[in-house]
Order: sequence, then C-alpha cells, then structure tokens
Amino acid sequence: MALFIARRFLNYLILLFVAISLTYFLAATSMDPRSILEMRNPPLDPQSIENALLRANLSDNVPILERYWTWLTSIVTRWDWGSTLLGESVNEQIGIRVWVSLRLVLVGSVVGTVAGVAIGAWTAVRQYKLSDRATTLASLVFISTPILVTAVFLQLLAIQLNYMLGFQLFEFVGETGQTGDYPLAWLVDRAQHLLLPTVALALSSMAFYSRIQRNLMLDTLGADYVRTARAKGLRKGAALRRHALRTALIPTGTYFAFSMAQMVLGATFTEIVFSWHGMGAYGVQAIQEIDVHGSVAFAAFGGVCILIGATLSDFLVAALDPRVRVS
Repeated sequence: MALFIARRFLNYLILLFVAISLTYFLAATSMDPRSILEMRNPPLDPQSIENALLRANLSDNVPILERYWTWLTSIVTRWDWGSTLLGESVNEQIGIRVWVSLRLVLVGSVVGTVAGVAIGAWTAVRQYKLSDRATTLASLVFISTPILVTAVFLQLLAIQLNYMLGFQLFEFVGETGQTGDYPLAWLVDRAQHLLLPTVALALSSMAFYSRIQRNLMLDTLGADYVRTARAKGLRKGAALRRHALRTALIPTGTYFAFSMAQMVLGATFTEIVFSWHGMGAYGVQAIQEIDVHGSVAFAAFGGVCILIGATLSDFLVAALDPRVRVS
C-alpha cells in the first residue's frame, strides 16, 4: 500500500510541476505588464518602466526561458514566488489569503462529501419512494444552480431571518465582525461568518456526491456477494454497510480529487459574494491587474489542492479495496 501511494504521489508531483510551468509560460506570454506602467499618470519614461520590469523579472526584452529559470530557481532555493510590478511580495499576499481559502474549501468539501455520500446511500435503499424523489429533485436543483446564485440567495434568506428574529443571527460580510465580551465570543463570531459561505460551498458538493453515490449504491445492492451475506444470516443493515456501501465507496474516492478543483473555483465566487479576502478573490485580482507571478501562484494553489485531494482519494481506495493493497 505504501509503495502504491508513493508511486502515485510521485506522478502527481511531476504533473503538478509540468502544469505550473505551462501556466507560467502562458501567463508570461499572454499578459503584458508593460502596458500597465505605460498607462501611469503622470507617465513614466521608458527607462524607468524597463527598470521596474527588470526588478520584477517581467521584462519582455529578456528571453522567456531566462525569466522562467530565474523564477524557478528563486522558488527552489528561497521559496520566493516573485513580486508584483509595485514590488509587493507574492509570498506575503498568499500567506495572508491561503488560510482564509483553506478554511472554506476544507470545511465545505468535508461537509459536502460526507453528507452527500450519506444521503446518496440512504436514498438508494429507499429507491422510488417519496424521500428518494424529493432528494433527487433537490439535488438536481442545486447542481443546476450556479454557486454564485446560491450564495446570493443565502444572503437574502439570512437577511429575512435576521429581520424576523430581531437580532443578527447570521453574519455574512467578511471573516469577522463585532464580538461581545462573553467567553469564546471570538469563536462564535468566526462561526457566524463561516456558516453561510460553508453552506454555499457544501450544497453543490453535497448534491453532486449524492447523485454519484446513489447510482453506485444501486449497482451494488443487487450484487451476488450482498445476497450471499444476507443468506448467511447477516442483518440487512450490516450487509449494506460492510459490503454494499464499502464497495460503492471505491469509485467515489476517485471523484474526490477532481471535485477539489471545483471547490476552489466555487470558493472564488463565494469569497467575492461574502467579502472574504481569500485565494479566489486574489486570483481574480491578479488576472485583472496583469500580475504574472500572482496568477501563477493562484494556479499553483489550485494544483496543490488537487494533489492533496488525489492523494487522499488514493488512501481511501487502498483502504477500501484489498486488490489495490495486494497489487
């Protein structure tokens, strides 16, 4: 099992390196940071513009392979992801924002995955009943609704509920707000601001996993090994958990890696709607400001999230499928 995980992890690292490198070449060739400096008012002289670009390793007069090597060696030797045209460190920007996004992505993905798998397995056992049809309808609605619309709808609903209750139960602007003087007031404030963004992210993930898990569970309910376990006297609930659900979870693990990218993308819109200054909002800002190094760092963050999700899915598959451990 350890050799299997190590081999897969090495493959992911190679793919991540190739993807980040290609992203750098794409950003460095398609973005024109020189135009940003040329539009400054009052205008800058050409030599000042060139000096600023050279300091940031963004001058198009330098061959792109040389710029790439300088950028890569700075990351390998000093873990320096470069700077913006204004001299701001990309590392400092990421260090502030990455934990903001991880709180949203990790909590939302865990809640959405666990709840989606549980709902999918439950509805498969109750196939074609009213609860199954109602859950299917709700899942299709959330899958078809963009996460941006879901986030705005949750805000409007929270406003109405706060008005009906007469006090601010839901907070949805920024990470923190006004805290009281009672014990653990800071924790309550954090939870209030984290609740709605997490729900917005978890709903789409929950709907997706519930559909996947329901179909996989239906395929295993009628399998021979499940009927054999029941014929030997194993109770229905135990047979479903130990045999049907365990087998149905194996393909679900492979979906987890790819859903991480969707969570990161969904967090971009969620952060903007809820005024969270995370990596998603930073990525949009970097592209708008033609920030080459910031855009590459944002893409690298998404790639690392996929790598972590893929590794976790490999652990899950290896733990559930004895054929993988034996091989």
